[in-house]
Amino acid sequence: MRKAEIIDRLNALDFDKADYWVITGSAMVLYGLREQTHDIDLGCTTALADRLEAQGLPVEFRADGSRKLTIGTDVELFENWLFDGVQLLDGIPVISLQGLVEMKTRLGRDKDLRDLRLICDYLAQK
Repeated sequence: MRKAEIIDRLNALDFDKADYWVITGSAMVLYGLREQTHDIDLGCTTALADRLEAQGLPVEFRADGSRKLTIGTDVELFENWLFDGVQLLDGIPVISLQGLVEMKTRLGRDKDLRDLRLICDYLAQK
């Protein structure tokens, strides 16, 4: 998914912008750090998670007791998963770059370490 596709998909979900934020690879696309991603990961408030669960969306409980909800094959929501803060990019709530660094550092997978290098290179150029 490219930037325009991500924005279109999020707008189609019609969530209140106070209830969710874009994280991980999708956030990197919205910041212009990557051209595309394969899916959309979102953090969300407990209120949104409650609403979506009541609508019958598939729910998985994580080790910390928070929920992961899935919409179709391309959107996953993670309850209250946020580091640092949120800012609007093209009208879409997105985790801050500092929060993205913290999230990717905590995840620590090989792909996250590659992403961290991209983010750090981007920040160094600013």
